[in-house]
Amino acid sequence: MKSAKDYLAEANATVPTLNAAEAIEKHANGTGAFIDVRDSAAIAESGTIKGAHRIPRGMIEFRADPAMTDFHNPIFEQHAELYLICGAGGQAALAGKTLMDMGYTNVTNIGGFPAWKEAGGPVENG
Repeated sequence: MKSAKDYLAEANATVPTLNAAEAIEKHANGTGAFIDVRDSAAIAESGTIKGAHRIPRGMIEFRADPAMTDFHNPIFEQHAELYLICGAGGQAALAGKTLMDMGYTNVTNIGGFPAWKEAGGPVENG
């Protein structure tokens, strides 16, 4: 039986990462779509990346699958640059692994929102 640690280790080994400074530079250049995978309560409490799409981890498959016409989000294109953030990096890694399993080729985990905020990344209220 696989444990949560196993899933996380596999996700971290598969999904590329960027540190906050590198991610802030990508954001400043208008590169890609930034996605906060935390639930709305966490985002309401701390805020999120300015302009980030708010797609909870539990909805990622539905939003990313074009066949799910009632749920699909057009930011999900097979080769689009997708930058995922969460509270500490774990949920972003797991969501990123799911997207890669679905065929998305340019997915990056940018870690946790506290590091983004501490590095001076642009934020907006939740």
